Amino acid sequence: MSKVTAIGVLTSGGDAPGMNAAVRAVVRTAISMGIKCYGIRRGYNGLIEGDAFEMSVRDVSDIIQRGGTLLYTARSPLFKTEEGINMAVNTCHNLGINGIVVIGGDGSFRGAMDLSKRGIPCIGIPGTIDNDISSTDYTIGFDTAMNTAMDMVDKLRDTAQSHERCSVVEVMGRHAGWLALESGIAVGATAILVPEVQFDIDRDVIAKINATQHSGKKNFIIVVAEGVGSVEKIAKYVEEKTGIESRATILGHVQRGGSPTVRDREMASSMGYYAVKLLSEGASNRVVCYRNGKITDADIFEALNMKKPFDIAKYEMANIISI
Repeated sequence: MSKVTAIGVLTSGGDAPGMNAAVRAVVRTAISMGIKCYGIRRGYNGLIEGDAFEMSVRDVSDIIQRGGTLLYTARSPLFKTEEGINMAVNTCHNLGINGIVVIGGDGSFRGAMDLSKRGIPCIGIPGTIDNDISSTDYTIGFDTAMNTAMDMVDKLRDTAQSHERCSVVEVMGRHAGWLALESGIAVGATAILVPEVQFDIDRDVIAKINATQHSGKKNFIIVVAEGVGSVEKIAKYVEEKTGIESRATILGHVQRGGSPTVRDREMASSMGYYAVKLLSEGASNRVVCYRNGKITDADIFEALNMKKPFDIAKYEMANIISI
């Protein structure tokens, strides 16, 4: 393979705190190796449209602490077509880009795999607050999202305590309950409901509230992953069955924003550096991973086909200590 002389970096899919730190690391690592680095705006849409600009070390100054992504992000239906992929490849050829770092989730990695198959080496960096990418123990943005959810639920608990209420709180996680599990443990939730675990609301929520009431507890927090169902319906059912005034709160997209935590800044920086190093060594079609306390990498195709088992042991622990 010929020497990498210019790379592109893009962010795709939902934004996650720490993406800017990853972009910063990619740009500065590339330049330190004598490689040009192009920022591609709005994900694969920008690659299709040629919306890219050469970045300098100063272009990424003062962004490590910022949430969101300075490169913007968008989903691209056109890129899922052969026409769109070919347009993106042409943009790479026109700009002399012979390597791309893609920061995003599983959908973004599928796009990277399509480009790799067509001769554009790609490295994926996992960036999603859901922490649901099977090949890695950790994804950029997860820690910040957990802390945001914890902070907001702590505030809700103050009101729940004052009024002796039950707060039913929806956190993000359409198909994955990692954010609900970790934040639920952190706020001392009475019950945590996730898509991965079947539950019976009478047994796992109502009976538990009744039992803890008998021990003197007067306010309750139920954390629900958005993929489980309507928190409004759950809150109404809880109130009907227990007589406890219950309120539903949807935290929503606020969980995506905010200044990234130390862990997200450090992890994003390490992964960004590692991704450029892989490209400089001639690697392609890889995804950067964090496994067993170390940064490593895996084939994208294999990564996309791995299954990430939900941590049932931790879920059971959360259930036991929430009495």
